[in-house]
Amino acid sequence: MVKFAKKKKTSPLTKRALPKNIKELPFNRFIPNLITLATLCAGLSAIRFGLVHQWEYAILAIAIAAILDGMDGRIARFLGAASRFGAELDSLADFCNFGIAPAILVYLYQLDHVDRFGWLICLFFSMCMALRLARFNAFLEETPPPLFATGKFFMGVPAPAGGLLVCMPMIIDFQIYPFKVPFIIHMAVVFTTACLLISRIPTFSFKKGVIPRNLALPVFVIAGVVVASFIMVPWLILSLLAFVYIGLIPLSIRHYNQLEKELQLS
Repeated sequence: MVKFAKKKKTSPLTKRALPKNIKELPFNRFIPNLITLATLCAGLSAIRFGLVHQWEYAILAIAIAAILDGMDGRIARFLGAASRFGAELDSLADFCNFGIAPAILVYLYQLDHVDRFGWLICLFFSMCMALRLARFNAFLEETPPPLFATGKFFMGVPAPAGGLLVCMPMIIDFQIYPFKVPFIIHMAVVFTTACLLISRIPTFSFKKGVIPRNLALPVFVIAGVVVASFIMVPWLILSLLAFVYIGLIPLSIRHYNQLEKELQLS
């Protein structure tokens, strides 16, 4: 009599085994995504502060989200932990932090006085932010990448800058209290910022900017003064940085056009 061996029952958890080369992941691969989740928490906290009318904390939360957003990608590249998952998570966090949270804050702060029209213009801003992020992700898939995707320029205003620019009337209000910026200016700023998000205007990226060695020490000193001033007078510093950024847009357009001509001639 021939005896057949009984088949061993396998757990459904072991049917789909991981590849042999992916048995465990080092912790440093999680650090960039943890920072991205921290930015998401900051953006959601901004909405919470807005609901209880703690406007200063709400703006600071968005500013913190913008600072952390500038760090996660660089840390991911430095640690060799960049991934498609991280890029998608960063994009979703950007939409929440800089597309939804600022729109809700501006509406609750001032534009609820004009009710439906105020809400409509806030929706327009959020839709433009979504389109801007979708376009940015699409550029990453192009081969070869366009000049906008080289790291030197953005097409239109980037998401963190747009999220802070749309809050500029609120920040100016904190600086000139007890006076308030008229709601019509709030609406104009929201509409203009939304248009800048989806525009084809080139703006400096600063991702691959280099500092000459002989200017390293002055740059550190200036950065230290800015940080110290931000701690003392945050609203004034944020206002000045916003005006400086807007003033750099004509320079970025000029530099982009020159670079594009050089590439066409070469």
